[in-house]
Amino acid sequence: MKILVYLILLLSIQSGFSQNLLDSRIREIIGKKKSLFFGQGVFHKGSVISSRVNAMRHSFSKKRGYERIVVDFSTKKTPKIYAYFSGNDRKLSLDFFKTTLNKNVSSYGKSKYVEAFKFYPLSKEFLSMEILLKEDVRAEIFYLEFPGRLVIDLKT
Repeated sequence: MKILVYLILLLSIQSGFSQNLLDSRIREIIGKKKSLFFGQGVFHKGSVISSRVNAMRHSFSKKRGYERIVVDFSTKKTPKIYAYFSGNDRKLSLDFFKTTLNKNVSSYGKSKYVEAFKFYPLSKEFLSMEILLKEDVRAEIFYLEFPGRLVIDLKT
């Protein structure tokens, strides 16, 4: 009987210390909007396909309270992506694997939250991008398919 009580006690203590996956530091970029905005974090999406950044666009919705940035890809799905976001540092860094840059991608005009964006083609198949922000913001990052798009919503 004592052994059974100790076993139950041990199992209940272990479950109290289990990891909460919602609070994990590395978050997977998912395929739909959840309206969960983060002030910082590391994000990833893992599908290794060759792609090209065709365009970037943005819009601000005062009604919704956020600015949306969309990165358009040449493929039906998005490539493998790693991202680091720090609202305090006012920067979002993105790495696109097996991805090239269309030479026609350029500035997209005035933005409420984005100061500038920069592309760094590090090799034929690796593209790095940096989005510099005007102020401390929170971000939600998700993707859409058919065609492949990375969506970044920013708000204060």
